[in-house]
Amino acid sequence: MALQAGTHTWRVTIAAAIFILMTLFILYSSSSGSIASISQAAYTPFQIAKNHTPKPTNLKKWATKDDYVPVYGDKRMTQRCHHCALVSSSSHVLGTQAGEEIDSSECVIRMNDAPTTGYEADVGKRTTLRVVAHSSLYRVVRRPNEFMVVGAESQRTIIFWGPPNKMTKDSKATVYRAIQRISSTYKEVPCFTVAPEKMRRFDKLFQLETGRDRQKSNSWLSTGWFTMVIAIEICDNIKVYGMVPPSYCGNRTGSKKLPYHYYNPRGSDECMTYIQNQNNQKGGHHRFITEKQVFGHWAHQYNITFAHPTW
Repeated sequence: MALQAGTHTWRVTIAAAIFILMTLFILYSSSSGSIASISQAAYTPFQIAKNHTPKPTNLKKWATKDDYVPVYGDKRMTQRCHHCALVSSSSHVLGTQAGEEIDSSECVIRMNDAPTTGYEADVGKRTTLRVVAHSSLYRVVRRPNEFMVVGAESQRTIIFWGPPNKMTKDSKATVYRAIQRISSTYKEVPCFTVAPEKMRRFDKLFQLETGRDRQKSNSWLSTGWFTMVIAIEICDNIKVYGMVPPSYCGNRTGSKKLPYHYYNPRGSDECMTYIQNQNNQKGGHHRFITEKQVFGHWAHQYNITFAHPTW
């Protein structure tokens, strides 16, 4: 009898403990859900300032002769084209068979370390101008045969952009020294950096278009931003390949994930990258979706069309 009584007491104790744990779990879950709801309600993702009207900027006239500084020698950035193909790094270009059409353009503009070798059928093989971020410099340097050697089909110019304290001759930055080395080695490829004053004007342009201060809003301009503005400066007509519209990721349901870069099939999903950067308020982040909203506005002003997908 004593043994049965002890067993009964033990079972009651275990049941009571389970009941208490379940109750605490329910209370914690409820409380956590409330906190999450409050945080989500209080959180506002990055967006163009409310009631902001973009201030008109004539990008055809805002460039000056001192905007792009030669790294080696005294060359000037004098590129001018009637029709340009601007090829994005998005995996949306894969399977398009647009390579021949891209190569038929007067000028072909590419970004960062996006290669052509192995992807010619979709992205073409010619390169007239490449815009490279300081963060992509070393990937370009590691593959000079891809990015620096000029073949019969290409006449290449490279514009490097980055923080002024890393991109001027007076700086001791390893980034600029690397640019100097590769520029002096491949003298047939004109290399330029974006002048510090021009970098500040790029920031100001972002504020005029969005109503948001780039630095105060923890925003980093993307290579796409610089490339689009430079293309507008030098091209009468621009056809953009592989760039999605600003609404694409919000409307995408049930479709397969697509890599952020066409040459990195195991990389992050494009829409996940866009949304994470767009919504994050801590630290510096690209505002890809906002930039594309601005590009859509510019399309009507500067003869810009989009293919694969069509906007």
